[in-house]
Amino acid sequence: MVKRDLVVVGGGPAGMAAVIAAHENGIRDILLIERDQYLGGLLNQCIHTGFGLDYFGELLTGPEYADRFIKKIRAIPDIEVSTRSFAVRLTGDRTLTYLKPGGIFTVRPKALIMATGCRERTREMIHIPGTRPAGIFSAGLAQRLINIEGLLPGKEAVIIGSGDIGLIMARRFILEGAKVKAIVEIQAKTRGLTRNVVQCVEDFGIPIYFNHKVLKIYGKNRVEKVTVAEVDEGMNEIAGTRTTIECDTVLVSVGLIPENELIEMAGVPIDKGMDSGIFVCGNSFKVYDYVDSVTSDSEKAGKLAAEYIKSAVS
Repeated sequence: MVKRDLVVVGGGPAGMAAVIAAHENGIRDILLIERDQYLGGLLNQCIHTGFGLDYFGELLTGPEYADRFIKKIRAIPDIEVSTRSFAVRLTGDRTLTYLKPGGIFTVRPKALIMATGCRERTREMIHIPGTRPAGIFSAGLAQRLINIEGLLPGKEAVIIGSGDIGLIMARRFILEGAKVKAIVEIQAKTRGLTRNVVQCVEDFGIPIYFNHKVLKIYGKNRVEKVTVAEVDEGMNEIAGTRTTIECDTVLVSVGLIPENELIEMAGVPIDKGMDSGIFVCGNSFKVYDYVDSVTSDSEKAGKLAAEYIKSAVS
């Protein structure tokens, strides 16, 4: 087991901001763990603009925003970056076990910051019946396939839910020459930002159906169609409103779940971090609308962790 002053799990915008802030507040022995092969997190696949206006006073794409922090980290020799490293176990005394090519490693820092982000809710979590054909994706996975892998997931899509990633992917599909047959939202209004509704949906004439839900997905080898119906205030189907939409792709954009399993494993309440030396920031603490806010709040986490380390030393 290796001892360190500070370990940060997650190399997205939250983790990078926390690392830099901790260093600026006097911490010199820092390990940053990231499960992907690159720093930046989901920003790397967000090639649209809309980032940095509050924090930098400029309108940036996701990769441009991330790159500014990556360059800062690379310029600081005190920060060790371990990519392709997956945290698998955490105990209440801050002992962290992680996997990386070459073996299993254990580290116990004086303070630990968890910046593990969120994962997307899946079709199974919202109980959509039907078959299990190819062509069903979370919106974030579809975004990665198009923007990083250069693969178009389908030609005719129905999007379930109106979260921001789903709205942005509606536009992305159109720009890649595909069709978006409908956005189906069970609530009476969108959960996405107004700017995304306007720029990604209304500007492209994409139909969005509020108070509607997908009842069933059909298809043998590939998605063929979905059945949609209007719902009442109790989310129950209104008789006589069923309709069928033919498509070959279904994107699910129905919310995010903070990745806090390791915190739960350690048995540490999230609101008691100062007592345990374990801190949480970014979307693993709460789901943010703007990355600029993630950065600002995560800088506070880095500063608090630095203060905790110094107090422990003294």
